[in-house]
Amino acid sequence: MPIIKKIVEIFTEQGGSSYVGEPVTQLEHAIQAALAARRHQARPEMVAAALLHDIGHFLHHYSEDCADFAIDSEHEKAGEAFLREHFKEEVAELVRHHVNAKRYLTATNEKYANNLTGASFKSLQLQGGPMQPHEVEEFEAHPLFQDILLLRRWDEGAKIPNKTLPPITDFLSELKMVLR
Repeated sequence: MPIIKKIVEIFTEQGGSSYVGEPVTQLEHAIQAALAARRHQARPEMVAAALLHDIGHFLHHYSEDCADFAIDSEHEKAGEAFLREHFKEEVAELVRHHVNAKRYLTATNEKYANNLTGASFKSLQLQGGPMQPHEVEEFEAHPLFQDILLLRRWDEGAKIPNKTLPPITDFLSELKMVLR
């Protein structure tokens, strides 16, 4: 399973980097999201997607502070393309749409929009801002709509500093279960 080894290496080598504008590292953020999925007794595809939803940050060619220069790294697309090669379709689809979920929730839920962190709000503007009504309707028709929203909630909640966390290797069983 060379892809799983590669993912562990990516997070080991680069995961200690700051999750720009947030009080956690990329690795802490990923593990916190995956733990939230486990707490909800989510199926392995959801746990894997929660762990890997931001892997695209390590795969694009932009610097992590690219948002400061009004550049959207489109990390969700980089992550989707990488994951689609190795994992079940559902994992890639969830990762692909986690940014769309933020756009959807800010368009349909004022409380959600008001609770975004500064960094998340800033990136929202680069990612297209809140969805337009026709986009909302189209997104609601996606077969994984509810799961994508759940992933987004785990993503937003995975920013707790100084939390004791297991190592990324604690999630190998879920990753193995969702390989192609």
